[in-house]
Amino acid sequence: MAMTFSELDFLKPELGAEFTGDGVHFAVFSAHAESIDLCLFSPDGQEETARMALPKREGDIWSGYIAGLKPGTVYGYRAHGPYDPSAGHRFNSNKLLLDPYAKQIKGELVWDDALYGYRIGAEEGDLSFDERDSAPFALKGVVQDPNFDWDGDEAIRRPWTDTIIYEAHVRGMTMLHPDVPGDLRGTFLGMCSDPIVDHLVKLGITAVEVLPIQYFPDDRYLLEKGLKNYWGYQTLGFFAPQPRFMSGDRITEFKTMVKRFHKAGIEVIMDVVYNHTAEGSERGPTLSFRGLDNLSYYRLSPEDKRHSYDTTGTGNTLNVAHPMVLRMVLDSLRYWVGVMHVDGFRFDLASTLGRTRHVEFDRDGGFFDAIRQDPVLAGVKLIAEPWDVGDGGYQVGGFPHPFREWNDKYRDDVRRYWKGNEGLVSGLAQRLTGSAVQFNHSDRGATTSVNLLSAHDGFTLADTVSYDGKHNEANGEDNRDGHSANHSHNMGWEGPTDDPGIAEARARRRRNMMATLLLSQGVPMILGGDEAKNSQGGNNNAYCQDNEIGWTDWSGLDDPFLDFCRRMIALRKEHGCLRPERFADGDSGDGPVEIAWYREDGHPMDEAAWSDAGRRFVMLYLAKTVQVEDGQQIADHLLLVFNAGGDSEIRLPSPNGVTRWRRLLDTGAAAPFEETEAQEQVTAPGASVLVFSPPG
Repeated sequence: MAMTFSELDFLKPELGAEFTGDGVHFAVFSAHAESIDLCLFSPDGQEETARMALPKREGDIWSGYIAGLKPGTVYGYRAHGPYDPSAGHRFNSNKLLLDPYAKQIKGELVWDDALYGYRIGAEEGDLSFDERDSAPFALKGVVQDPNFDWDGDEAIRRPWTDTIIYEAHVRGMTMLHPDVPGDLRGTFLGMCSDPIVDHLVKLGITAVEVLPIQYFPDDRYLLEKGLKNYWGYQTLGFFAPQPRFMSGDRITEFKTMVKRFHKAGIEVIMDVVYNHTAEGSERGPTLSFRGLDNLSYYRLSPEDKRHSYDTTGTGNTLNVAHPMVLRMVLDSLRYWVGVMHVDGFRFDLASTLGRTRHVEFDRDGGFFDAIRQDPVLAGVKLIAEPWDVGDGGYQVGGFPHPFREWNDKYRDDVRRYWKGNEGLVSGLAQRLTGSAVQFNHSDRGATTSVNLLSAHDGFTLADTVSYDGKHNEANGEDNRDGHSANHSHNMGWEGPTDDPGIAEARARRRRNMMATLLLSQGVPMILGGDEAKNSQGGNNNAYCQDNEIGWTDWSGLDDPFLDFCRRMIALRKEHGCLRPERFADGDSGDGPVEIAWYREDGHPMDEAAWSDAGRRFVMLYLAKTVQVEDGQQIADHLLLVFNAGGDSEIRLPSPNGVTRWRRLLDTGAAAPFEETEAQEQVTAPGASVLVFSPPG
């Protein structure tokens, strides 16, 4: 049957392909196209069965409605317009284009020179024009039926003060887990299988932050080296889940994962990449945005619109300063919240999203204003990676409420303190109390800093104490890629060792670092697998290692460190003084002292002690107070000891009149959580963290 557009004259506000129950409405944005064709394909995506010009244009929205069309229809677009790179235009109707709003994507991208708008190898380079049809190799969209039985599922909306984040890769988390069924490994269903959910619940995790699951292709240069885009930071489909994480063509498997996590009390946070796309620079392929409207979708060089303006290090920068591109980003976020029920987002290279039309970062820019006024998005968890590679891109502390921020200063200072670097006591104090210097402004709270010891990008916790240098040879870049300043220490031997002394020193340092993380104010984030001693063999940039280097090694599930992590998380949850909403100002007025710092002799830290570069010891007293009828009273308080030096005799102080203490934790003891009554004078073992609480 020949397909034709309905003569019904209506314009739906939604972009993309929407199934109405009686047919499908198609709508796509392009400000500079002269016409746009809708192309329909056979169910396998191999044969183009119809090509029709979208009949209606309202402003810059092109649309059409086909009655009788059903979910499962495979489609794409071709855009007609000028091919004039010097003016920023790269229209080429020979190239099939993926709908930016496609909810499902058919197949894998097959790399071929026909995917490029210009002739590869031509003397004119990207100024040349390629006439080959890219459809046999291109990605296609699939019309979706939005119905799904959520069975009463609702957002958890857990307070930030009670949040403990676990960063994980859907595939990497499940590929080697011994109890995940083989047919579910690497998938959304494997991620939410009983063994994984049970592990996270017992650990005490409240939110899973999954690495990118929006559709991304494998980079051509990686495939040519026998590698893959493992991490997924090359998004092409902002509305579509990655097919390789599904056991079939059912995007409902993602919804099932979210539903099961919610049932277990765990929120789902998506790592999202709205700063660039997989199309790369002007030398990249024409897959979607470039062919639909290069001048609108991307930032181009103000000196020469032929070239991309890159603040992301990937070749292009998405132009979120354009109202329709900003709308696409917001529509995508609302889709994942409203239709897919996710609880929040971590924004990759978020400084790029704050760059205005004038390119500079602006914390009051349009993207942030749009998020804050949006009734759907303002209430979800929003986390910024507060940097990019452009000028002025490092913006730790520069984002507006309600954004939280990854804090690499926390990671670096804690690593350096336990490594034994000089002059770190003051830096450690900042990190323990929420990094107030960076975040205590503009009515931002004490949960603004997302504290981390490790993340997907960099050494795992086990590798931080096992390698002095990176070992990225498997990436095929002669070990030039990845960070060089890891602030790591191998404790006397590079890599695995059978030496019991080195093994114990590494285990103690892991305990000290994990204890520091979970005793710090702010929001803790644990890298998936750190609790099980997962190692990447010293590779600190496993972005292309979809193999045992990048996958989580679960052989450490029987290691005592897993139980240590569980008990540290439980200790954090028990004590509200570790989880304040606001920063303490140190001025008690007439009420109880909420924060105080002490030396080994039990006396307050003074200027000389803070400036002593050789100091390796500090005590921190924290109290949570509550308002009562006649003033304030203490609801919870702890004394924390951090000793990166040798054994030290210490005198316990008496803040708020406390005269007796019991020890809750000693990371240097054989049984770290064995509770004992503490004398006024106690020994703090070298390289240890101690926690004391008033008895009763």
